[in-house]
Amino acid sequence: MNDENMKNLSRIRYERAVELQDEAESLLNGKHYKSANNRAFYSVEKAVKAALAAKGKDSETHNGVIRTFNMEFIHNQNDFFCREDMKIIQSIERIRNASDYDDFYVTSKAECEEQVKKAKEILEKVKCFLEFESVI
Repeated sequence: MNDENMKNLSRIRYERAVELQDEAESLLNGKHYKSANNRAFYSVEKAVKAALAAKGKDSETHNGVIRTFNMEFIHNQNDFFCREDMKIIQSIERIRNASDYDDFYVTSKAECEEQVKKAKEILEKVKCFLEFESVI
């Protein structure tokens, strides 16, 4: 894909990330905490994929996306993302996995609120990066 197509892909992915974040907040307000955790993770994953697309990178799997983001943005120091962001992303993924796959996992309102809040913070950082890259 050429640069313009990757920018379009990045923009589309970021727009979807915002929709997923809105869904997470709605589910949280509706007391559907496990589902809200799921949407919070997917909003972050889609935002991270938007950032990667802006750099001409992509990956098809959850682990691949997180690993590629780590290599592109965390190991290669930049002005937008830091190691703490990577810890947040990994934490959001762990909670999503527990919410989706552990039948005995119980999530609290407070934990879910934290997940949705952290996801929103990551989306804001991605937005700043995409604005800097003239994607949005």
